[in-house]
Amino acid sequence: MRQRLRERALRAQTGGIISSLLSLLFVVVLCAVLYLARGPILRFAGESWIVEDPLDRADAIIVLSDDNFYADRATHAADLYRHGMAPIVIASGRRLRPYAGIAELMEHDLIERGVPKDRIVRISHNAENTREEAQALAQQALERRWRSVIVVTSNYHTRRARYIFRHVFPSQTIVRVSGAHDGDFDPENWWRTRKSVKEFTRELAGMIVAVWELKGQAKISSVTPAVVGWGEPNPLYLV
Repeated sequence: MRQRLRERALRAQTGGIISSLLSLLFVVVLCAVLYLARGPILRFAGESWIVEDPLDRADAIIVLSDDNFYADRATHAADLYRHGMAPIVIASGRRLRPYAGIAELMEHDLIERGVPKDRIVRISHNAENTREEAQALAQQALERRWRSVIVVTSNYHTRRARYIFRHVFPSQTIVRVSGAHDGDFDPENWWRTRKSVKEFTRELAGMIVAVWELKGQAKISSVTPAVVGWGEPNPLYLV
């Protein structure tokens, strides 16, 4: 009897060792496969954040705040304007001082790239994130009765921007998003540079926050005071 119990215990111990070895082997093989395939996987992750909507003529091209050093967003917006995609370009920007901010810098970039000054509308605001910026712009879309807009932002920011703007903007306003090439973010090799990794992780965290904050939030359906500031008077506001 004791001999049989010993044999059973030995078989159980041997089986446990074999199972542990097989599990360890599986983990090692899986890690090796992931390591060898890291390039395509990370590339897919980077490219998944980039979306591009089919564009049609709109009432306004909106350039989001915080363009990069190369003014890539302004460059892309100016190109869309030259192709007749909208009659005006909205320079949206955070206030840096009581008398100036990013909107003024963006206006300068747009003029340098061929957009006439009288076709640029500056909107200054105190938004600290994309959601707050979208809320300020949504108020203007409602007041100006924009039927459709093209939102221009950096390529890596397009998915989150589209999600936020389509949740915040009035339901009667069609929102299309167009991504500008960003000199600091290469979707095919983003994990190789510290700045690109920072942008990717910030977008991931920002998307999670946006989904949480906008869950169940109703869209704007009536005009209420908005905390924004306008640039020079422009008759094109009423497009």
